[in-house]
Amino acid sequence: MGRDVIELIEKLDMKDITTQMVLQCAPLFTGLKVSNLLIIPAGNGNLVRTALEGTDISFRKLSEFKNKATYILFRRDLLTEWILEEDNRQFLADWGYEGCSLDSILNAIENQYCSYVRENTAFPHEIGILLGYPAEDVQGFVNNEGKNYLCSGYWKVYGHPSEKKRLFQRFDQAKKTLLRVIAMGVEIQSVIVNSVECPRGSAA
Repeated sequence: MGRDVIELIEKLDMKDITTQMVLQCAPLFTGLKVSNLLIIPAGNGNLVRTALEGTDISFRKLSEFKNKATYILFRRDLLTEWILEEDNRQFLADWGYEGCSLDSILNAIENQYCSYVRENTAFPHEIGILLGYPAEDVQGFVNNEGKNYLCSGYWKVYGHPSEKKRLFQRFDQAKKTLLRVIAMGVEIQSVIVNSVECPRGSAA
C-alpha cells in the first residue's frame, strides 16, 4: 500500500459504518463477488439502508446479538445466478436445499445462523456458497474440518490455489482503491454505483 493511500486512510474514522462497509464489502461493491458479510455494532440498520439507497445491492440481517449485528449484502440477480450454477446447486441440494429459491435459502440460513450465534448450534457451512465461495472450497472445508487447506485469504482454499491467490490480490486492490475514494469525500452510493470493476470471475 502506497504512502499516499496510507495517509488518506489515516483520515478515516474506522468506526464509521460506511468505512466499515468498504473495508468488509469492497469485493462486492466492485463486482468481484456476489455477496459479502458485514459485521457492525447493533442498531445501525438504518445507516446501512441509507448507504445502499439507489444502488443495486440488497441486504438482509442474519443476526443481532450482544451488541453486534451481522448482515449479508448481495446483488440479487448475480447471487441467484451463482447458486444455480451446477456445482453450487448440487452442493445446496446435498444440504437439503434442492429446488429452493434464494429467499427460501436465506430464510433457512438466517434461522440457522441466529441459532449458531445465540445457542452455539452447528455453523451453517452452506452460507459459504451464498458468500460466493467456490463449492470445492466449501466442501473441502467441511470434509477437512477447516484443516489441510492449500492456502487461505478471504476463505480457506482446497483447490486451484494459484487462481484463488490472484483473486484475493484483486480483492485487496479493490479495498485499497475504495478506501482512497471515500477518504476523498465521495459518498458511499457513488462509490458503489461507479466502482464495478468487471463481471465476477469463476470464483465469484
